[in-house]
Amino acid sequence: MEAGLIGLALMLVMAFAGLHLGTAMFLTGFFGFAFLRGLDASISLAGTLIFDASMSYGFALLPLFLLMGNIIYLSKLSEDLYDTANTWLGHRPGGLAKATVAACGGFAAVCGSSIVTTTTMASVAMPSMRRYKYDDRLSTGAIAAGGTLGILIPPSVLLVFYGILTNSDIGKLFIAGIFPGLISILSYFFVIDIITRVKPELGPRGHRIPIKARLQSLKKVWGVLALFLFVLGGIYIGFVTPIEAGAIGVLGALVFALGRGLLTFANLKEALAKSVRTSAMLFFIIFGAQVFSAFINAADLPGQTLIWINSLELSSMGVLVIILIFYIVMGCVFSAFALVLLTVPIFFPLVSGLGLENLFETTPANIIIWFGIVIVVVAEIGQITPPIGMNVFVLKSMLPDVSLSTIFKGIIPFFAADLFRLAIIVFFPATVLFLPDNMDHIEDNVELFINWAKNIL
Repeated sequence: MEAGLIGLALMLVMAFAGLHLGTAMFLTGFFGFAFLRGLDASISLAGTLIFDASMSYGFALLPLFLLMGNIIYLSKLSEDLYDTANTWLGHRPGGLAKATVAACGGFAAVCGSSIVTTTTMASVAMPSMRRYKYDDRLSTGAIAAGGTLGILIPPSVLLVFYGILTNSDIGKLFIAGIFPGLISILSYFFVIDIITRVKPELGPRGHRIPIKARLQSLKKVWGVLALFLFVLGGIYIGFVTPIEAGAIGVLGALVFALGRGLLTFANLKEALAKSVRTSAMLFFIIFGAQVFSAFINAADLPGQTLIWINSLELSSMGVLVIILIFYIVMGCVFSAFALVLLTVPIFFPLVSGLGLENLFETTPANIIIWFGIVIVVVAEIGQITPPIGMNVFVLKSMLPDVSLSTIFKGIIPFFAADLFRLAIIVFFPATVLFLPDNMDHIEDNVELFINWAKNIL
């Protein structure tokens, strides 16, 4: 226990000192395991874990979705998504803010990054909202909160991370994120609606666009929307595996960029290079996390933590609330990726031993899926939580003329909506598990239909 705590403290010191997170976790895990079991055992363990991890399913999936997102990002989709959302929502109270949130959700579906979504939408949406005299608090709050959707709405890189670390079904994790993502968007719409009905001057209505023009606006984004629906729909009905869906997504992104006249050699080279660099960086972080996780388990840190928590005589939900508070606080300091990689090795065994499957009347495998969505949602909240909040400082760097206090004031109502959404997901796990639970039934029905069609033909 003492070795585990000392190792954890040293790893945090190295990370805060600026050492690459993957390196800090690998060094801590390697030498910590060597201290406990010997150098030869640590060398053997590190080699085995890295080899096994590199052969895992998620490692083939991650570069494909990164490449798909990078190709679509270079296709300058963000402006068209915002324009289309504004065409449909701009005439409503706070319509531009709602259009920003909707565009964030659409961009998140092909990007998978909270920071990239925030920076992109800040440059796209903020000038328009200022032109219509939107209050900076409402504008920045909508951008910062909408940006967090980048790590939840599938295909999410963070969910791939979690799937690799916990050896869970990545396809089901993607599907499980759909309803929580929609709840996020609708709850943000509700917040904007309340704010602008109480004080209409904070978010003036825009001009109503004729229905014909609204339908025509879909031409600019229908391709990527169809791609998104085909990728997730194909996974859901069992028509394609997640890896096959990723490959189809890359092909569809290439066709989309080609159709927009933006598939140049330079753009393709940039997308490939960026995907390779990001994949290599993420792979190394995962390797470090695997070795660090082995050390933490060898030191019995999760087991001792569970014993300590049990001594407090809390209910399972009480323990879960403590874990969620910890995630929100730590999310203010760490990026979502770092937070998941650092904490899953400790909290995943703990949550698995709480007996939540009996409380929620589900299976242990479903608890793994549900917990993955919960910690991603909590990591999202941490990205906008005062006094730090990563998204806030990213937004501040994009808008130097806006004070931090203005951004934080704008975030407060969206933060309240996030807490409400978290409560729904925690106390009503069916909002997460309904679609994954029905995947197998859909696959069986599709198989029966295909066999029936073959017989008819």
